[in-house]
Amino acid sequence: MMNSTKYSYFILSPYFDTGIFKYLFFMIIMCFYVVTICSNVLLIAVICMNRSLHEPMYLFLCSLFVNELYGSTGLFPFLLVQILSDVHTVSAPLCFLQIFSLYTYGSVEFTNLAIMSYDRYLAICYPLQYNTRMTFNKMAILIALSWLYPFIAISVLLSITVPLQLCGNIINNVYCDNYYVVKLSCYDTTFINIYGLTYITTLICVVILVLYTYMRILRVCFSGSKQTRQKAVSTCTPHLASLLNFSFGAFFEIIHSRFDTKNVPNLMRMFLSLYWLTSPPLFNPVLYGLNLTKVRFVCKSLVFGKL
Repeated sequence: MMNSTKYSYFILSPYFDTGIFKYLFFMIIMCFYVVTICSNVLLIAVICMNRSLHEPMYLFLCSLFVNELYGSTGLFPFLLVQILSDVHTVSAPLCFLQIFSLYTYGSVEFTNLAIMSYDRYLAICYPLQYNTRMTFNKMAILIALSWLYPFIAISVLLSITVPLQLCGNIINNVYCDNYYVVKLSCYDTTFINIYGLTYITTLICVVILVLYTYMRILRVCFSGSKQTRQKAVSTCTPHLASLLNFSFGAFFEIIHSRFDTKNVPNLMRMFLSLYWLTSPPLFNPVLYGLNLTKVRFVCKSLVFGKL
């Protein structure tokens, strides 16, 4: 019979001694974190302070940027502490708190991108009916649901993971991950696996639905005027690029965690684990800030004074 217990802490095994280079890694991660915070806060301030941007598309973007700040705060400070630490352990409560933070961040990212694609679908495919179909109340409900559903779903997931009796406390990842904790269980975890698979399937359905809306948008664009095509390209390109970037990053993380990757160099495994969490908060502000003319103009006005 296997010995099971309730561990008070977990050990993160991928970290290794980098000597004096740990200070270099610390500075690189710190720069990423500062750039992420500043860029997302700037765009949130731009949208909130300018009434001309109080439209559904920009308020959905504001929700996305708030989520980037939320996810970054759940990851970057933790990484900075672990890089400088000689003992790579984390208490069980903090570990589960990070799992909740990162999992809800990833889920809200998908749901936010989904409602943004729906908004662009209405604006481009039904421009004359857009204001009646996308009312302020509907917009508020969509934003609330995009946050509420992931928080409830991940709360349920953790409620069945936390009581597990574990046969070990070594997590083969650079941050806490629910899948790695479940693998440490001494007993059958079929129910948790089914629940997790069901939840992942719903997110895959969300991605498929988003891609379908963009196919409909492209169909309208090719049959419309040059002005319609230009409008679609300017507003939809950053949305689609953000979705594909995050989806591929999440896909690689799933492959990395579920299959044997011992032959992959340790640094590469760490990069793949972090890419899907660090790239959207860094690149999304650039994607939207540079591609959306109205946001770009207001940012210049805010930073350099009124033009």
